[in-house]
Amino acid sequence: MDIAALQRWLQHAMTIEARTSKGIIRFQHGSDYRRFLLRLKQNASSNTLKSVKPIPLIRGISCQLPAGLSLEAFQGQVWLEKDCKISVRPSPYKAKTMDNGIPWGVQHIRAPQAWGTTTGYRVKVGVIDTGIDFQHPDLQHSLLRGINLIHRGRPPRDDNGHGTHIAGTIAAANGMHGMIGVAPRALIAPVKAFDHNGSAFVSDIILGIEWCVRNKMDIINMSFGMRNRSKALLSAVINAYNAGVIIVASAGNDGKRRTVDYPARYPQTISVGATNRLRRIAPFSNRGAYIDIYAPGDKIMSAWLKGHYNEMSGTSMATSHVSGAIALLLSLNPGLPPAEIKAVLKRSMQPLRSNKARRTIGELDVWRMLQAAEKR
Repeated sequence: MDIAALQRWLQHAMTIEARTSKGIIRFQHGSDYRRFLLRLKQNASSNTLKSVKPIPLIRGISCQLPAGLSLEAFQGQVWLEKDCKISVRPSPYKAKTMDNGIPWGVQHIRAPQAWGTTTGYRVKVGVIDTGIDFQHPDLQHSLLRGINLIHRGRPPRDDNGHGTHIAGTIAAANGMHGMIGVAPRALIAPVKAFDHNGSAFVSDIILGIEWCVRNKMDIINMSFGMRNRSKALLSAVINAYNAGVIIVASAGNDGKRRTVDYPARYPQTISVGATNRLRRIAPFSNRGAYIDIYAPGDKIMSAWLKGHYNEMSGTSMATSHVSGAIALLLSLNPGLPPAEIKAVLKRSMQPLRSNKARRTIGELDVWRMLQAAEKR
């Protein structure tokens, strides 16, 4: 491949005065990608090429390009796709007080019954989200440093609330005055890829996955989704899966019966739908054959900004329950591969309370999950 020609094309494309959008370019061959990065380093003085962001996990880069541009001259050697935006579900801020140290969802999945056996001790969960409130008293003992992919060099502080809520359900640990999450001795690594509005580019999500793989996270929690399929995101998910990382993803909140959001739709993830207190599928939850398991997601209380608490609903909340449960399982059975963990979850599900629900689907039950893992 003519790497010099590609760089000239890229440099020219990035100087065109037209409406631009972010794009992801992936290389078919690792040798071409390495040569491209080497030339990029040699041309570091170029202002246009400085904005090119390498994504080694998928042998790719992200950069600003004119809309409608194609790479026909390099067809079969590189692939171009739009760097789409993903959003976490916005929620109005509602300060709440904790009535009980154990939220209903944590009780419902029977996590407390497992704490005499496992608390998720030192299992590492990468939460790709809006960051975390480092000052929250319920989370201070559960945190790793993490990374801020939006403002490199700054700590991944939460300026939205969603990431703090997710982290609280997974691993909050302050039973005396606050709340307890599903796996209170697991460790959360906040990976801030979403801004204060709850928006992120696919390229930043992929960089977050790469960080989690490189830093040996056991689990990646992805409480977000999009309707468009991204081959670049799929490539990142496959690489993480092959590295033994368990990816848990939310199915989406559109109330659809035959589809779920990406990346939950990829078979390498554990796709999570939401239930309510009655063990029924929540009306907002996507459902159907693509769902691997359901978990509590309706009116879930968890940690929020400035040491407060907030009630939120969504498959995002259900996903955090499953990530916590897997942390409990991995603490007892370290090294279990992703496929085996999915199989254990499916074997141990509680049937849903609905005449219309298929018998092949069900709700998370931590106690049954641990028993199923012993019998495998």
